[in-house]
Parts: sequence; structure tokens; C-alpha cells
Amino acid sequence: MRIRRTLAAVIATAALAGLGLTGAATATAATAQGAPTYVTPSQCKQGGGIPAVNDAGNYCKGGTYDGQQVD
Repeated sequence: MRIRRTLAAVIATAALAGLGLTGAATATAATAQGAPTYVTPSQCKQGGGIPAVNDAGNYCKGGTYDGQQVD
């Protein structure tokens, strides 16, 4: 009887921990998708890219922020 209660507690804890991890991953993904992808010209340069402000769309070319809009 004691073993059953312990086993049930372990399973419940594992299930709740799994739900917590899933919720955290979902929150992170929602934040990443909802955030605008603007960077400053200096951030673009620090990331190894070239801010193409005069080109159509004002995008960062190359580096960490490649393809993100320069604001």
C-alpha cells in the first residue's frame, strides 16, 4: 500500500513537471514569434552584418541579424 502511494506521487510529480516544461516552451515560442524583428544599425554591425538602409526594406545583410529590418 505504501509503495502504491509513493509510486502515485512520483507519477503525479513527473506529469506536473512535464506540463511545466511544455508551458515554458510554448511561452518562449509565442514571444519569439510575436516580437518584431527590428534591429538598430549598430546591432546589425555588431552581429557581423551590414545595414542596408538605402535598399528597399532597410534590411540587415549577413551576420547574426541577417534578414531583420533595420530601424
